[in-house]
Amino acid sequence: MTRQWHPDPEPIETNDTAAVAIGTGLWAIALVALLIFRPAPENAWWIWTCVTGVGFGLCGIWLVRRPRNS
Repeated sequence: MTRQWHPDPEPIETNDTAAVAIGTGLWAIALVALLIFRPAPENAWWIWTCVTGVGFGLCGIWLVRRPRNS
């Protein structure tokens, strides 16, 4: 059976900066909540997880906002 070729669909227009910023904001809110309501000492890694999420989010915002050379 021969498969018929179909052209690729057009890419969906999205606001990537807003999506990454919302995710980064959620990590920041979680970080503030954990700093206010300190977790048990064995769960201190939760704070570092939020710090990492905010850091990666800021890198992500920079990546999606940089000019593209293509």
